[in-house]
Amino acid sequence: MDKSLAIKTCCKINLGLNVVERRPDGYHNIETIFYPVPLFDELTISEGCGEDELTLCGNPLEGNPYDNLVLRAVRLLRQEGYQVPPLRVDLKKVIPSGAGLGGGSSDAACTIKAVAQLCGLPLDEERMKALAGTLGADCPFFVNPCPLYAEGIGDVFTPVQLNLSGWYLMLVKPDVFVSTREAYAGVHPHVPLFPLLETAAMPVGQWPDRMTNDFEESIFLSHPLLAEIKDELYSQGAAYASMSGSGSTIFGLFRSRPACEPLFADHFTFLCQL
Repeated sequence: MDKSLAIKTCCKINLGLNVVERRPDGYHNIETIFYPVPLFDELTISEGCGEDELTLCGNPLEGNPYDNLVLRAVRLLRQEGYQVPPLRVDLKKVIPSGAGLGGGSSDAACTIKAVAQLCGLPLDEERMKALAGTLGADCPFFVNPCPLYAEGIGDVFTPVQLNLSGWYLMLVKPDVFVSTREAYAGVHPHVPLFPLLETAAMPVGQWPDRMTNDFEESIFLSHPLLAEIKDELYSQGAAYASMSGSGSTIFGLFRSRPACEPLFADHFTFLCQL
């Protein structure tokens, strides 16, 4: 076993999110497109002694570290019969939590990848995705992040030909927390007026009239600041702006580099060219 391995874990945005129907099991069928974003957490995994250990730095995380998805991923591998020694995991959190960006899911999926490499486990990509899927519906996306159309509860994936290279992406995450329960409590499932894949194949400038996030209607009423941020991104020239997932990050896509970061100085912001 190599002594240590460092890996970067990206996040994602949701391009559109339609809540199509409520399932008999109480969950909801959705459709959305996951698109990878080069905002990274950093994981360093090394052999420890005694018990697994997780150290955190960067953005704070709530809850018991023992229940963190990273350590749950390590324990899952052992439960599946793989030989994994006690590990020390150092996690630098850069991706904000509770933001609709999938940071925790990415950390979990990449832990499986990193431990497999570090310990020489016989895991191919499909097996890693299957394992990751037991930790969260969107976790398999992060095993090999590329644009994916997601159906079911967000766990049935189809590759989609979508390339936003050259576009500028701006993320704005205020100090607002939206729970998944709150998000689904306010939504009214329906078949979307415009098929998401059909809309995604159109120029980005045509998306605002056709691509929606069904969570926005109720969440914006409860948290009007999010609606204000979205409106501001449009006023600053965004070709398309939306909430990611169930919030509370709002993102905008710009054809040229925007100069509006100072407007959001009170919030977490990230700007990149895709």
